[in-house]
Amino acid sequence: MRDMLVLTVSGPDRTGLVEALARKLAAIGANWEESRMARLAGQFAGILLVTCDNGKTDQLVAAVRDVGGLQVTVHKTSAAPPPVASRHLRLDLTGQDRAGIVRDVSRLLLELGVNIEELESEVTSAPMSGEHMFHATLDLRVPPSTTVATIRSKLETLASELMVDLAEA
Repeated sequence: MRDMLVLTVSGPDRTGLVEALARKLAAIGANWEESRMARLAGQFAGILLVTCDNGKTDQLVAAVRDVGGLQVTVHKTSAAPPPVASRHLRLDLTGQDRAGIVRDVSRLLLELGVNIEELESEVTSAPMSGEHMFHATLDLRVPPSTTVATIRSKLETLASELMVDLAEA
């Protein structure tokens, strides 16, 4: 029997950090199954789904915490339940940056019963004006009763300059 663990790791970024983490996990026979990792403002942050033999969870936690400078949180989990009837959409948003934009978008999606499964965002400078532009890509799980047109119209009420692109994924 194997334990399924979700690890979150963060700390100062440095070359070789992912390799050190992978080496420690492999040394105890853990399997690295899925992950999302990024460097933000000089910091490394990641979330990993790992499986290991029962009884080796404490050893795994100790090994990962031994990777210098990382803060580690471990959550024991189980296989995901079968998804409720829904469809997957990818949402791309671009607009002038302002405080509260993620709050406003996530609130509208919640009101429509839409689950955000993944979110990536960044603020960049517009090529000509240098204005701060917000861009986000969201992977959504949408109930069958919610139409693409409804999502688009609700999001476009946030700001007239917000560009919304929705696509079946």
